[in-house]
Amino acid sequence: MMDIHQILKLLPHRYPILLVDRVLEIETGKSIKALKNVTINEPFFMGHFPKHPVMPGVLMIEAMAQAAALLSFSTLGVTPDDKTVYYFAGIDGARFKRPVTAGDQMIMDVSLLRMKAGIFKFKGVTRVDGNIACEAELMCTMRTVA
Repeated sequence: MMDIHQILKLLPHRYPILLVDRVLEIETGKSIKALKNVTINEPFFMGHFPKHPVMPGVLMIEAMAQAAALLSFSTLGVTPDDKTVYYFAGIDGARFKRPVTAGDQMIMDVSLLRMKAGIFKFKGVTRVDGNIACEAELMCTMRTVA
């Protein structure tokens, strides 16, 4: 389990792009279960869409990637520094099954499929009320920036 204070020590993201509120479970080298509480105060709801607020699909994917980063750090036993950036290397098979809106709680299950040559491949599934909202395979990598 990991609370928001521990997450803030590991991820460089901050409001409004920090999209993981809590880690419910983590099995180092295998999987992570994290959550995001979606509130009407999210800045993207002002424009997406004003009369029918829906969380953008790309942000659901980003939320799973942030959970994946936390799993990667745990798996490698590292705490990233200010020069470490975790990037997307690819997204495959993204599917959106239901809209996510204000009041929803996203539960993200991300499993590590493989790790090779600094590239991590994950399978992510996000559920709301037990129903799949989004799923994708994510490829990510860590890089040091100057």
